[in-house]
Amino acid sequence: MPARQDSSPASQTLSRGIRLLEELAHARTSLSIDDLAARVGLHRSVAYRLLRTLEDHGLVSRDAAGAVRLGTGLAALAAGVAADLQAEALPELTAAANDLGMTCFLVVLDHEECVTLTSVEPRHAVTTVAQRPGARHPVTRGAPGRAILAQLPPRRWADDVDARLAAEVAETAERGWATSHDEVVPSLRAVAVPLSVQGREPAAVAAVHVSSDLDDAVIAERLAAAATAISRAL
Repeated sequence: MPARQDSSPASQTLSRGIRLLEELAHARTSLSIDDLAARVGLHRSVAYRLLRTLEDHGLVSRDAAGAVRLGTGLAALAAGVAADLQAEALPELTAAANDLGMTCFLVVLDHEECVTLTSVEPRHAVTTVAQRPGARHPVTRGAPGRAILAQLPPRRWADDVDARLAAEVAETAERGWATSHDEVVPSLRAVAVPLSVQGREPAAVAAVHVSSDLDDAVIAERLAAAATAISRAL
């Protein structure tokens, strides 16, 4: 699997702007320009110029006090990412989330990371777990990662796949689903099944919860039904 380049970015200005957006997404709240500049290691004047450009494109906005937050323009960009996949996945994820009473989400492969493309929380549940679209973690961690690795030949695996993980991936491929506990987010359990769509990188349909009376195999069976429906629709 191709690795990200560690060399200097081709466009330092673009890279800095993206870092500002990533920091705002990670913070999940408004930040002052000074705080945001400090977090990404930029001079305030540089951060200010970049933010003004991002604001012109609707990617960030500022409140009356000057605090910066992500702008609604990002929603339009996000909706265009694998729009057909998101459109077909959403009703299936919604039905699965309500049937299972837990958050269900779609994960896609991006280089050596799993990225949540879309997520649905159950309509009626006492406690739910939020899985933010855009959230990412190494493909070597968590049930979705194993469900994705199970669809890749070993030559495309990340370099840090050890013997233990390789055995878990093999088990996932054999039984058709993966499970994890306390790997990506402390105290959370996850179940994931592979999603194969022709012409696309491997993906996974997953559910995350704190605790459940449902057996992992039962959860996997419901997710597999959703994955099959999504794959057939595309």
